[in-house]
Amino acid sequence: MPQNFDADVAVIGYGPTGVVGALTLARQGARVIALERDRDIYPRARAVTVNDWTMRIFQSLGVDERIEKVIDPQRALRWVTYDGHEVMRIEHPPSALGAKSRFYNIYQPVMETELRSCAREREDLISVRYGAEVTEIEQDADGVTITTTDTETGEVGRVRTRYAIAADGGSSRTRQRLGIELLGDTAEVTWVVIDCRVKRWWPDRDFLTFWTDKERPVVDIALSAGNHRWEIPLKPDETEADFPTGTEVWELLRALGVSEDDVEIHQHAFYRHHVRMARTWRSGRVFLAGDAAHLMPPWAGAGMQTGMRDAHDLGWKLGRVLAGRLPESWLDSYESERRPNAAFYTGLAVQLGRVIEQKISDVERAALSTPPEGGVTPFEPPLIAPPVLEAGWLRGPLGDASIVGRMVPQPVVGDTVGRMARLDELLGDTFVLLGDDVDPATLLTEEERRGWDALGARYRAVRPQNAHTRGPDELVDLDGVLSSWLRRYGVRAVALRPDRFVAAADTSGLGVPA
Repeated sequence: MPQNFDADVAVIGYGPTGVVGALTLARQGARVIALERDRDIYPRARAVTVNDWTMRIFQSLGVDERIEKVIDPQRALRWVTYDGHEVMRIEHPPSALGAKSRFYNIYQPVMETELRSCAREREDLISVRYGAEVTEIEQDADGVTITTTDTETGEVGRVRTRYAIAADGGSSRTRQRLGIELLGDTAEVTWVVIDCRVKRWWPDRDFLTFWTDKERPVVDIALSAGNHRWEIPLKPDETEADFPTGTEVWELLRALGVSEDDVEIHQHAFYRHHVRMARTWRSGRVFLAGDAAHLMPPWAGAGMQTGMRDAHDLGWKLGRVLAGRLPESWLDSYESERRPNAAFYTGLAVQLGRVIEQKISDVERAALSTPPEGGVTPFEPPLIAPPVLEAGWLRGPLGDASIVGRMVPQPVVGDTVGRMARLDELLGDTFVLLGDDVDPATLLTEEERRGWDALGARYRAVRPQNAHTRGPDELVDLDGVLSSWLRRYGVRAVALRPDRFVAAADTSGLGVPA
């Protein structure tokens, strides 16, 4: 095959997962061609939230402040019966990851528009071809050749890249062309999603409320940009044909006490819940990401976010592989890290769905919010707990008492000349070893130092606020957040990956993970 590549990576599908993948790759200097069948953003609101982990990814891409302007902080979550009994509530404590809020409500079309706007500013590296439907994909030992057809003119085109990312949704044609099975089930119940424009405020509108009921459970959520959504299951004797227009849909809202004085129906659609995952997320030089790799119920608000996290994980690794800074074998860690996380959120969504449908026992419900005994890590309900890797490019034990696999907090810290900023802004986009009042380089053997130097790692001592710094590259722990976090797990130093997860700690060996 000819080796005149049109770009480094083709991104098939340009929804939130595809855009984050393109932005992450461009951040590493990779050239991207995005192929999107639709010419406009999908107009319906699908995802409803992002959290502080996702906002930290946006921060790493330099777009968080712009995204924050089009989303709203979320107040809390509650599960309530129709007679007013509150079954469960999850309050949102302050974020430890550097965001202003732990959770945010979004209106996906608006947020997605802003993401694409940010990507347009990287036109030097990101080229987007709208109306390009992928009709064929072939790969060889060196690259991927993709055939496209213009949806308006019928013109046939071809793109040659080194790798491809399939982010083309749950019905991914790329996944089908690769012969990768999508394993799992689809629920029988059909839900109607009703998106509305808000006309006036009503009591507790800003709660994300799950109305729990065996027959008619409802999701009731404030979206950003003056929007609100209800998700309502159809009864066994109801079909989509019973709700052809907003007139019929209004009967569902009136039953909830919602009137024309409160909202104006913008649109409604129907869907079913899926619990599915691709048999494998990779075929040669083509990777699946987002809904192309996994589908989950909406109860954990994690479907879109899981896809964007897939794209970020793959993007920072693949970008470094393309630049020659990491070996190709690093790409094997993509699925090993992301699949367990997708499975976790899928399982959590299923459990939360059982709460809203009143199919869960009191014991099971209590387990979702009851701290385990003797834990080292402060307990938070799984839905809001900080992220943890369960496998992948890590060294050392995992679990409650281990710091390995955890995401480092992001407080405001100082540097040696008094500049104050969020931690990531002073660490830079690279591997970093942090030491608790110690130069972490002094804890390494010569072989370990060579390993980290080969990855371009930086070494940062974190000094307490009431002490002098001793070198030009040190940080000041202004509020003691980092030192208390490290000491909780009994470590003096950790090695951080570019995505800010702990890869290794001195207690189990600071050598580069195998």
